[in-house]
Amino acid sequence: MKRRKFIRNIGIGGLLIPLDPLSISAEEKISFFTDNIIPEALKQGDTIGIVSPAGAVFESEPYEIAKESFEAMGLQVKFGKYTRNRYGHLAGTDEERAEELNFMFRDKEIKAIIALRGGSGAARILELLDYEAIRKNPKIFVGYSDITALHLAIYEQTRLVTFHGPVAISTWNSFSTDYFKRLLFQKEAITYENPVHKGDELAQTTNRIKVIQNGTTTGELLGGNLSVLTGIMGSDFFPSDWKGKILYLEEIGEKIYAVDRMMSQLKLGGVLEQISGFVFGKCTDCDPGGSGYGSLTMDEVIDHYIKPLNIPAFSGAMIGHISDNVTIPNGIKAEMDAGKGTIKLLSPAVK
Repeated sequence: MKRRKFIRNIGIGGLLIPLDPLSISAEEKISFFTDNIIPEALKQGDTIGIVSPAGAVFESEPYEIAKESFEAMGLQVKFGKYTRNRYGHLAGTDEERAEELNFMFRDKEIKAIIALRGGSGAARILELLDYEAIRKNPKIFVGYSDITALHLAIYEQTRLVTFHGPVAISTWNSFSTDYFKRLLFQKEAITYENPVHKGDELAQTTNRIKVIQNGTTTGELLGGNLSVLTGIMGSDFFPSDWKGKILYLEEIGEKIYAVDRMMSQLKLGGVLEQISGFVFGKCTDCDPGGSGYGSLTMDEVIDHYIKPLNIPAFSGAMIGHISDNVTIPNGIKAEMDAGKGTIKLLSPAVK
């Protein structure tokens, strides 16, 4: 692999020392990052780049709908050079997908980058990304699901704030678009809370919050898809410092026993013991699988790992493989209130 060189200003007579992010220790890496990098906000007329760093999209209509959705927000759209490529289930070879993302970060015309879709394969390109170029050209980067691997790697290697949110071919309804625009256009320090909708019923039955452990806490938001997050544990691209973080997670299509195994991995890896707060979004289509009625429930699994931590925690947030999916930043400090089921940003995520 061709290693990318960082440039770090250590403040001694302006001396610049090149560092290889894959060769320094976790403690040294943490000491070099004093502040997270905040990207610039979007404005009407800006050009965004759409890339395919993971799975391929084979039909033409999703491209058209994605383009029209962003144009409806007043944005210009530029697709990556290899967006429509295919290598098996992937949107091109590892080299092509990495080159496309690297190019978009270097391209001065591009003000934000949106992943076309998730799927799988993003972790394959982590060693091929130009983290120095990403750090020198900070911009909004949005996606979720398999894109979690890229969010965590970019955070660990550059401290650029990135955004877990809808991909380009997601459903851009009024709920998701509202959070996207308030966060990334209007520079709002958003308070995330579930919509209240009772209809004709006396109590809310959908999008309910479950309090795991009452209380409030503050910390830096960091997280994403559970299986993708645990899949890169032990690598140079997995965040080395979880102290005081508010960990948020979501998942889709995993059997409950698999969720249990991944939560165990987070515990054994020392992540859970460091965090100050915990939020679980949606676990879409997560069922007992072959274990049937002998399975633990999702609530029992989450409670087993989180309640003993005695930290504020809740589940049911609007984060995940759902139509009403919020855009939420990695690397921004927030205050969470488990009793209310809210996450309040303590500062804007863009400048």
